[in-house]
Amino acid sequence: MDINNPEMCTSNVQQHAQAGALLVDVRERGDAQALAFDAPEVMHLPFSEMKSRWQELPEDRELLIVCYDGEKSVLVSQFLRTKGFANVSPMRGGILLWMQKGYPVIGKRFNAPADSEQSLNSIEKDQEPWASP
Repeated sequence: MDINNPEMCTSNVQQHAQAGALLVDVRERGDAQALAFDAPEVMHLPFSEMKSRWQELPEDRELLIVCYDGEKSVLVSQFLRTKGFANVSPMRGGILLWMQKGYPVIGKRFNAPADSEQSLNSIEKDQEPWASP
């Protein structure tokens, strides 16, 4: 984990989204259409289009970058920081952990493959140092 770009746990993302943060879903179009985050405000900007469309993102908002399993959200957050975005955080575990925690989605829920389930359990056990118990 990059200390300048710490991953945010799903519980904190849910709270920040309810308080007005913008979720930026970087999954590809078909994935986002099949299963979407059910949060107050979600912007879809695919990972494959990020380098050409990043200017569409509001610089004056808190941006929470979300993806399938958390990997691409870290990369996008790092990229956006190089472009001058200061208030951007990747979400740990992606939509897989979001669903595992029982947060709402639009579309048909699915069970993660067995190997993903094991890695999500290890992600879930890692607590952020600033998270309240």
